[in-house]
Amino acid sequence: MTSFLGEFDCKLDGKSRFLLPSGLKKQLDPACKEQFVLNRGFEGCLVLYPQNEWDKIASKLKKLNLFVSKNRAFYRQFHNGATSITLDGNGRALIPKSLMSYADISKEAVLFAYADRIEIWSKDRYAEVMSQDSEDFAALAEEVMGSMNDVEEK
Repeated sequence: MTSFLGEFDCKLDGKSRFLLPSGLKKQLDPACKEQFVLNRGFEGCLVLYPQNEWDKIASKLKKLNLFVSKNRAFYRQFHNGATSITLDGNGRALIPKSLMSYADISKEAVLFAYADRIEIWSKDRYAEVMSQDSEDFAALAEEVMGSMNDVEEK
């Protein structure tokens, strides 16, 4: 499984393309072959999945019982806007206009890489989301991580 790390500021050109930073390119699994799926994310960002990671998620989603209305609704929402992306010869990725509009991205973006994905945020929205004060973050950490067992992995 890919495990990305990093935060990168990007500028978009007039055609809504951004250059995938070399720091991220170095972290790509060669199996991805610079092919991705770009999708709507939560909290108003976009999510860029390497194709091999998207395939793993899609495989899990195929197991949903589509006779259950909540499953169908989730499946539709999750795939809404999903677009195949291939880096061009210069290492740039094109963001479709509908996704640019969804994420309110214009000239500047922040790529926030973690786990198996790269979130793409408008610079202003990212600053807003990340402006949580330290006390709020401490409470969130306690809620999310406090219930985890302190068992070491073997």
